Amino acid sequence: MVSQDLRNIDIIPDDVKLYTVAEVAKILKTNRNYIYELIKSGRLPCIQLGHIKIRHDALADFLKKGEGFNYNDPFNIIKAS
Repeated sequence: MVSQDLRNIDIIPDDVKLYTVAEVAKILKTNRNYIYELIKSGRLPCIQLGHIKIRHDALADFLKKGEGFNYNDPFNIIKAS
């Protein structure tokens, strides 16, 4: 039996929605390998549920904190010039 909360997935608030690596790559207009590098470097938190997932609020927080910085190399972040 499906719980009442899961019958309508659209009621889940954005801060707990999950994205796949491919979905995050599409949102950020980059490729999946770069998203894996962001995760590996610790810049983009994720959760492993079968495959890697990124929470909506983790992605939003990453974007807010990343403003003004150059992320071309996720292991060596510098201020944007």
